[in-house]
Amino acid sequence: MDERARPSGDDPRPLSVEERLRRLDRIVAALDADDVELEQSLALFEEGIRHVRAAERLLSSAELRVEELIEGEARRRKEAG
Repeated sequence: MDERARPSGDDPRPLSVEERLRRLDRIVAALDADDVELEQSLALFEEGIRHVRAAERLLSSAELRVEELIEGEARRRKEAG
């Protein structure tokens, strides 16, 4: 099996958004190839969905943190006068 088609292992450390996007690029390249069998294609597709969902959660969390920081700074300035 081609390296680009191999699903990533169960690495215990959480992946960053950037790592997930790189893996998604490899998954898309593998799915575009003509030499991937149906079962492998389904496994890659499922893995890709997991990466997309996890990346969405990470981005939502980061967005919430930015909003909290901005609101906190606005409150601090308002209280400071």
